[in-house]
Formats: sequence, structure tokens, C-alpha cells
Amino acid sequence: MNKIFTLILFCAIIFNVHAQTVPPTQSYGKIDMADLELKACDFEKDANAEVLFKTGVVYFGPDLFSITEEIHKRVKIFNDNGKKEADVHIQFYSGDHLEYITGIQAETINLVDGKTEIIKLDKKLIYTKSIDKEWSEITFTLPNVKPGCVIEYKYNWNTNHYSDFPDWDFQENIPVRYSEFSTSTPDVFYYRAQSRLYQPLIKYTRNEEGRSLSDGQDSYPYNLIIETRAMANVVSLPDEPFMSSPLDNVQSLRFQLVTIRPIGGFAKSFSDTWAKVGGRLIDDEDFGGQLKRKLNNEEIIIKKAKLLSLDNKIAYIFNEVRNTMKWNGVDRWKTNDGTYRAWENKTGNSAEINLILYHLLKQSGVDAYPMIVSTRSHGKVVPYYTSTAQFNRAVVYVPVDSTKHYVLDATGKYNLYNETPSELLNSSGLYIDRPKNLYDMLFLKRDLPVRQVVLINAEIKSGGKLEGTTQILSTSYNRIDAIKRYKTDGEKKYIDYLRGDDNNLKISSLKFENMDVDTLPLTQKIDFNLELAGSDENYIYLNPNIFTSLKTNPFLSESRMTDIDFEYLRSYSINGVYKMPAGYKTDALPKNGTIVMPDKSVSFKRIVGEQDGSIIVHYVISYNKAEYLKADYPDFHEFFKKMNEMLNEQIILKKS
Repeated sequence: MNKIFTLILFCAIIFNVHAQTVPPTQSYGKIDMADLELKACDFEKDANAEVLFKTGVVYFGPDLFSITEEIHKRVKIFNDNGKKEADVHIQFYSGDHLEYITGIQAETINLVDGKTEIIKLDKKLIYTKSIDKEWSEITFTLPNVKPGCVIEYKYNWNTNHYSDFPDWDFQENIPVRYSEFSTSTPDVFYYRAQSRLYQPLIKYTRNEEGRSLSDGQDSYPYNLIIETRAMANVVSLPDEPFMSSPLDNVQSLRFQLVTIRPIGGFAKSFSDTWAKVGGRLIDDEDFGGQLKRKLNNEEIIIKKAKLLSLDNKIAYIFNEVRNTMKWNGVDRWKTNDGTYRAWENKTGNSAEINLILYHLLKQSGVDAYPMIVSTRSHGKVVPYYTSTAQFNRAVVYVPVDSTKHYVLDATGKYNLYNETPSELLNSSGLYIDRPKNLYDMLFLKRDLPVRQVVLINAEIKSGGKLEGTTQILSTSYNRIDAIKRYKTDGEKKYIDYLRGDDNNLKISSLKFENMDVDTLPLTQKIDFNLELAGSDENYIYLNPNIFTSLKTNPFLSESRMTDIDFEYLRSYSINGVYKMPAGYKTDALPKNGTIVMPDKSVSFKRIVGEQDGSIIVHYVISYNKAEYLKADYPDFHEFFKKMNEMLNEQIILKKS
């Protein structure tokens, strides 16, 4: 089972069995009438569906090598939007036959004329498909699903190796009334439990039972550690603005094998170092075995690259690979078909594309290293848990000098050679220098803020109309996002995006400069006119916050369940010169002022004045941190509320 190790947040877990009543669970096929008649989730009224209960029971095989987890899940469907819970996907690691699924049963239970109607899933409608040579997926859809029904299914997840201990998520994308995880673990093994729990367990028990292992002649005693953990009334994990991966936030347990004590022998540590992990990567045919694999016609690219300066050489090879190869959308740190075949087919997974890039850079004389990383959706890497399961992509690390390095990823058609993809930031990568026997972790971040500048020069017409020009200067990820959106959506949709779907704002002309020059800011030149809402023959109302992404406050909620991740430092500057119409004077101007977060991590400065018949506006917003803990959200919420009010405060002109 995929192990995604997240940052441990140890909370004060209250093991009070009597604090709440443990919700009931039933055996498969048995159901309470109250659950069939249930109209809504008691603790999350607007939920489309609710997990009534989910149980997992983990135990080892007689030889202590294999592990089985029996899973039973029951879900109540409240409305049509909840019917998607009936589409079940079970992924498992099928490489080397390490994991496999058995014993699938599924059924839909409806209440018809006061009686239960059970429709079992036809096993012919259970499908197994291969994702790649390592991963497979079982899928099925429950039959006759309608609002008010209950669906349930159970299956056994099996693994052939004791190191592959299953994880458990107490929280899901819908509320969970009860979740229980029971493990029976021989004390031969010690698995470190990595807890991410924000609410108390409703149940915790721990017992020991004597057992013995026989080899046919002798019997070897050991103890079985039996633990049960349960949570109740777990609200759904929300999709909150600027949150990192759900896997970084879900209430869960992750397990890592630390030591094994062979019966009658000495304990052996399984706490690997990154050097050991890197060594295994180099020895892996699907990773290290691909690094020197020759590519057809590579000499043409290498010969041309060797004539260029270092930066131009890196840029040239990066663009050649990015423009030649098509990413198939699969993220892996190891290859599937290999670099040679991927190069021939001009398509491949992320490892194949980026190991091709590494090979060409290395052959051209660039000091480059393969690196494995985790994308934001896959979860952040915890540096002190040494496992390749934390990673899902291979990239290329190029240390240019003591102050500058590049992390290259040619899977994205709009990625740049000199910008670490934003989806890799605020996590760690493991790079491999085999000649020096160096395998080290590198934290990926961007030290300088990403800037966006809006320059507006416009004339306010009597009658309440604004006409003028705007320039938007975008660097780094703002540049990448703008070009990607424009080329993906087309000009019409992009103009709608610039307008913010404001029907009063019309764009008559849009021109781009430096779209093909990566080293310069992208400049967008816009001719526009805007009907100023609320204006009449006596008053004109102007909100200078136009052509920005800052019109609405993304932090309106009074509370927050997840940390905030802006990915990178940000800086916004809004500058406007608005010529006033003849016969009008200012009736109200926003006051100059600066507000700052208590920890000085975000600041907003506003300067508004009148000069030579024009109103001059200058707003500056600076984000000095990329990540914020949810514990700091009350201060964050209040700051953004005030900043949003100041950003959108209107300038009022009155007819003389």
C-alpha cells in the first residue's frame, strides 16, 4: 500500500472510552432501519453522503511474512450528488505480486415500501486494470444507487512482505460517523506509528497475547500486540483555498518498520539512511539502469549543446526535451518502458522524460544529478522518514554555483529551465551523486518574491465611464500561469478571465510582449473601458482595484481546518493615474495607511492622492512567508478582511 509519510503533529489524544457512545457497526448484510431512514448527517447537515462506518482489521499470516487487512465500509447516500460514492476505485502495488485484493463483496440496500431491498453487485462487473508495470486498480460501481440508499462493500488487501504495513485514514472527503482500525502485530516487529490526529480517539485499547511460531520441530514464543483505535463524528476534509495536498492534512495513521527482532536472534534496524536509499535507486534497473542509456540520434543535440555557454546549453537541451516529449500524465520516480523506448515513441512518464533530460545534459558536459521529488498533490516529503514511497517524480538537479541551482522538469509544456516548478516547492528532493557516493536531501523553495505589477492610465468621463490603458508585468510563475492560461483557453476566455467576468468592463485590445523571451517579464498591454457602477449625474464611484486577482477575499471563513500554502513569496503592486473630468472634485478619497500582520509576514500599503487634476493610486502587498499554520488563522482572517476592505474602498467624485 502506498506509504505517504506526512509531517507528524502530536496532539493530546484523550483516550476516554466513555466520553461518547461508540456508534454501532453491523456485520455485512445486516442494517438498522434507522440508517435506511436517515435523512441527513447529524454533525454535517449539508453532506451529500456519509460514511456510516469503516473498519479495518490487520493481522499477520502464520509465517509472519504476509499481512492481510480486512476492510468493511458502509455509506449512506443522501442525494444525487452523493451517488459518486458508489464508484469504487482500489489501487494496489501489483509489481512483483507484492499486493493483491481478494474477497470483494458489494451490495446496495434500498428501503422500498417499508422493506429492505438488497441488490448484490454482479462479480462480472468487477474490473481489474493495469496502470503500469507496478500499479493496478480494481474498479466497480454499486447497482441501483439512488438518494436514500445505503451501499456497502468489503474486501481483503493482502501483501507478501512484512515491511508493507497498511495505513489508515480516519477522515475522508465526506463525513465519517465511525472509523475503527484494529491491528494484531507480533512484537517481533516494531512499526513506528506516525499520527496526524486533531480530535480525540473515542476508543483505544491495547492487549498482549502469547503466541508461538513453529518450524515443524521447535516452537518459538512471541507476543501479539492487539491495538484498536477509533474515531467518531469526523467531519469531511474541506477543499480550502491555498491548502496543500489533502494527504498532508487528513487525520490518519502511517506506519514505518523501524526494527525487526528475529526470534532467537538480535534485533535488526530497518531505519535506512538516505545513502542506502540512494544506493538502491542507483541499482534499480528502472532508475539507475537508465542514466547512461544511449538515445537514437542524441549526437546531434549533444554536438550543438557543447558549443553553447552553460546557461544556454541547459536552456537548449531543456527546450529540446520539453518540446519533443509528450508527458502521458503518469507520475513515477522510475521508468516504465525505459528511456530508449520513450525517446523513440516521443512519450513517457515523468521519470522517462526527465531521465532523458539528465542523460543529454550529462553527455553535454553539464554537472547534473538525478533527483526524486514529491508533487504537491502527492504530499510533502518528511526528511527523517527514509522511504522512496514518499516520492512520485524524477527531475534533474543542476548546481550552477554556490548561490544558484536549477531543478529541471520537462514534463510541463510551460515549465522553464530556470524556475523550479511551483508544485514541487516547500518540500524536499533527494539527489544522487554516484561518483562521490553522495545522496542528500535538498529543501526546494524560492527565496525571492514573485512579482506582478499593474499600471493603469485612464480618464474618468463625466457620466461615469472610465477609458484608458493597462499594462500588466508578470514574472516567474505569474508569467508561466498567464501564458499557459492564454494558450490553453484561447483569447476569448482569457479576456473574460482578465475582466473577472465583470460585464461592465470591456477590453478592446490585448497585446503581449516578451512571450517568447523567458528571461524578461511578460507584458500585457490592454485598451479598455469600464462603466462605473452606481454613478449618476452628480456622483462618480471608482474602485481602482481592477485587472488584479485581488478583488475577492479567499479567507472569508471564520475557521480553518488546514494550513495555508501560498507555494512561494508574492508581491503585488497596483499603480493608477486617473484623470478627473472637468467640473468634478473629489468628495471622498481612501486614507493613506499601512497594515501589517502581527508576525510581519504580510503587509499592505495604500497611498492615494490628488495631483494636477488626476488621482494617483499606489497599492503594495507583500507576502514574506509562503506557509502559514492554521493555528495562526484568526490573525490571518482578520488581516485579510481589513486588507480586502481597503483594496476595494471607492474613490468618490462629486459634480461641482
